[in-house]
Amino acid sequence: MPLSTPSRRAAFGLLGASMVAGLAACTPPESTPPEGSTPVLTPSGAAASPEAPGPNGALAVGGEIPTSSATPTPTATPSPTPAKRIRRTFIPDYQLPPIVGGLAPVITKIETKHPVVFLTIDDGNIKSPESVKLMAEYDYPASLFLTRDTVADNPAFFNAFKAQGSLVENHTVSHNINMVRQWGYQQQVNDMVGMQEYAFAHYGRRPTLFRPPGGAYSTVMRQAVAASGMKAIITWEAKANAGKMDYQVGNSLRPGDIVLMHFRAEFAADLAAFRAAQLAAGLEVVLLEDFLGVE
Repeated sequence: MPLSTPSRRAAFGLLGASMVAGLAACTPPESTPPEGSTPVLTPSGAAASPEAPGPNGALAVGGEIPTSSATPTPTATPSPTPAKRIRRTFIPDYQLPPIVGGLAPVITKIETKHPVVFLTIDDGNIKSPESVKLMAEYDYPASLFLTRDTVADNPAFFNAFKAQGSLVENHTVSHNINMVRQWGYQQQVNDMVGMQEYAFAHYGRRPTLFRPPGGAYSTVMRQAVAASGMKAIITWEAKANAGKMDYQVGNSLRPGDIVLMHFRAEFAADLAAFRAAQLAAGLEVVLLEDFLGVE
């Protein structure tokens, strides 16, 4: 017997309800993302997160992703990642003096009004992993005045400092502290050029700055430095030595000071002394080559 119109409507109504229920059962809940999709995390309060000073007096990036309110699984807790520090950019107010009459200029201190200090580290005798770790932890770039004869047993060790932003400069092949008195022009040039080529072979860059062994220099040495392709002799007025700071002028670091250190057994103590003086003076460690505009 054919269905009446009300009966057909009732049947279609029951059929429609069954289809809706079936579709609802196949749809995932709102809180569960479809398989294969990437959930979007919106960190609350990120825009208002303050910037925090980094170890080198620079600013760290704010806006960390907040931790979940759910109880974390101990084995799934990731190790904390240090915030990336941002170096401040200073427009140099000092110009590197040119080579005049074949004589390289001698720079003992940078005359600047910027709150900056320059770290230089000599020789390369002691190659301690601790020195790499500390320089990375403090985010210090430095000019590394290396001597070929002291780094030749492990030149690759200093690549870690390069990766952190430091540069290798010239401190001769032999580190003869009497070269200024014992050697003539050509012998000095030979020793300097030997380190120039060694640095290029191992670190991909010919040095542009020279530090005399022992700090002594002469007119002949200035001529040799210029002839060897370098732009300046770099000396110092402040030194981190034996776990303390030594000053030739005053009793604290000043803006533009060039600080001398060495790769020695007391590296950590010397760097700690420098760091305390740097922070007390409110100065930021910047790379000397960047400030001088040399490559």
